[in-house]
Amino acid sequence: MKSEQRFSLANKIALITGASRGIGRAAALAFASAGADVAIASRKIADLETVAAEIKKLGRDSLAVQTHLGRMDEISRLVKKVTDKFGRIDILVNNAGGSPALASAMEAEERLWDKVMDVNLKGLFFLSQAVARGMKDTGGGRIINVSSIDAFRPDHKIGVYAISKAAVVMATKVMAKEWAPYHIRVNAIAPGHVHTALFDSYLSSDVGIQEQILKRTPVKRIAEPEEIVGGMIFLASDASSFVTGETLVIDGGIMTD
Repeated sequence: MKSEQRFSLANKIALITGASRGIGRAAALAFASAGADVAIASRKIADLETVAAEIKKLGRDSLAVQTHLGRMDEISRLVKKVTDKFGRIDILVNNAGGSPALASAMEAEERLWDKVMDVNLKGLFFLSQAVARGMKDTGGGRIINVSSIDAFRPDHKIGVYAISKAAVVMATKVMAKEWAPYHIRVNAIAPGHVHTALFDSYLSSDVGIQEQILKRTPVKRIAEPEEIVGGMIFLASDASSFVTGETLVIDGGIMTD
């Protein structure tokens, strides 16, 4: 196989959550450019339909499904809609996540905990489970979970988010170990600081935060979403055929300190 073919996603069916903007949108367009048909999900259908139209301009098919991943019935409905249209799911990217508010560990309320865990962890786990059952029947697949460097080094006032992302790293290991016999590879990426709606909101909460971040980032800048998706293509493709249970850190060098 030629080296460029090892990174191809031709004839693959991908499902990407949180795909209406940011890293999810960038991943959807990159996967389509690599040859995949791409189903996309998030809570805002209008934004999803815009991304679906962009995918179709790249010559690939797409399906936009409005979904709240904190609700079990909507997870089941999402998987059914995608498999009804495409017949299977070869690649799942669990990108949906975030935190609706900032709060220190001393101030965080149960409501914030539940909202963060419902999407960042519960939704990720049960969507992976539902998709993996189909992958088992079709001969295997690849699951990519989106964690964060906050799983290893939490920033101030996002403790609940950091805890959820640390759990994603362990969920990745558990799923990789248990599902390897079914030819399902499960890996994660841990982005550093990326210009997304969540992160830019965090930056705006304190004028000094960006300066602090840049000081501890060796490359001295914040990433754009498109700079994260190369790692996803690697993990989704045959180029990573012997990789499972790993978390790929993409952080501009912050974790080297």
